[in-house]
Amino acid sequence: MTMQQVADWQQRAACRGPNQIIFFPPPRIERRSEKRMREERAKEICQECSVRTDCLEYALTIREQHGIWGGSTEAERREQFQARNN
Repeated sequence: MTMQQVADWQQRAACRGPNQIIFFPPPRIERRSEKRMREERAKEICQECSVRTDCLEYALTIREQHGIWGGSTEAERREQFQARNN
């Protein structure tokens, strides 16, 4: 994926704007229940996003370790990456 392709899908991502804060953990300690609710809200936005597949592929390619990308958490992406490489 070229840098231009990355920029193109990122411009169309549903997570842009005021909602983007829920896609990443806050700078303070987050309770499990808060984290689960935040992640569920972010995943709901991802479900409606037209570039979800591109986003997930990008996150897996660069091994993004933080936040919700393409509807997947850090742990889910780790599992997907391992499954691809086994």
